[in-house]
Amino acid sequence: MKEPKYLREGDTVWITATARKMTLEEIKPAILLLKKWGYKVKIGKVIGLEDHQFAGTDRERSDDFNAAVRDPEVKAIWCVRGGYGTVRMVDHIDFELLKQHPKWLIGYSDITVLHSHLHNKGVASLHATMPVDLGTIKNKALASLKSVLSGEPTSYKIPFTNDNKLGECKGQLVGGNLSVLYSMLGSESSIDTNGKILFLEDLDEYLYHIDRMLMNLKRNGYFENLKGLVIGGMTKMHDNTIPFGKNATEIIIDITSEYNFPIAFNFPAGHIKDNRTLILGKEAILKVHKDFTFLDMNV
Repeated sequence: MKEPKYLREGDTVWITATARKMTLEEIKPAILLLKKWGYKVKIGKVIGLEDHQFAGTDRERSDDFNAAVRDPEVKAIWCVRGGYGTVRMVDHIDFELLKQHPKWLIGYSDITVLHSHLHNKGVASLHATMPVDLGTIKNKALASLKSVLSGEPTSYKIPFTNDNKLGECKGQLVGGNLSVLYSMLGSESSIDTNGKILFLEDLDEYLYHIDRMLMNLKRNGYFENLKGLVIGGMTKMHDNTIPFGKNATEIIIDITSEYNFPIAFNFPAGHIKDNRTLILGKEAILKVHKDFTFLDMNV
């Protein structure tokens, strides 16, 4: 797995949109933040463009991303927000060039499309907060992004949760948004979880659909040779008039009950204010103990 070079003061970050639109005014806090951290900023041409809910057409968004890939000054590409639309432009991205000259891709949610495709190309990426979150995100989440971009050792120790399944494991960290992973099954962007640690999070879904998506991952072998499972925010879940009968945690416990890998719930990542940065593709150690959960990405 190739890791892009970590950033130094004076390096350039390209801000782009692969899905929903954002205006220049809306991303000003992100520009100021990057400059405060000592980075230069280039703003993609799709910022401010509008094609219904998208930041320009599919081709405009992929062209802008490719411009960042081809720019030798750019060391990281920060996606402004998720929503939906990345899958519409992913097949037009020059991943071969990005593999030859890796740059850090930063984002989460719908950006899981790019994380997964990059993983299959052998390039690590950052599941992390985006400019759209800067008004609400916690300082710990921002600090984790700055720390990882700088190449500082990264590990997280979080409190124990009663639903955890104890154990220790080692493997590449993969995953992202459950709905997006589910939607890519059968495509060349679908990831192989064999021998790896899978991270999952989601937002604004019905409980029966969480069950359906996890059952589909199971039937596609996602859990067969999995080393460990990390569950982030399962945020704003919904139920039907006739209750499904289980919450998101109980659904996960039920579907994975036949497996022996450790499971860590309530991990601070996903559609939550404390969205810590994860290095996807990085070899990691997961320790789920009776007193704490420890995820070490310094392997």
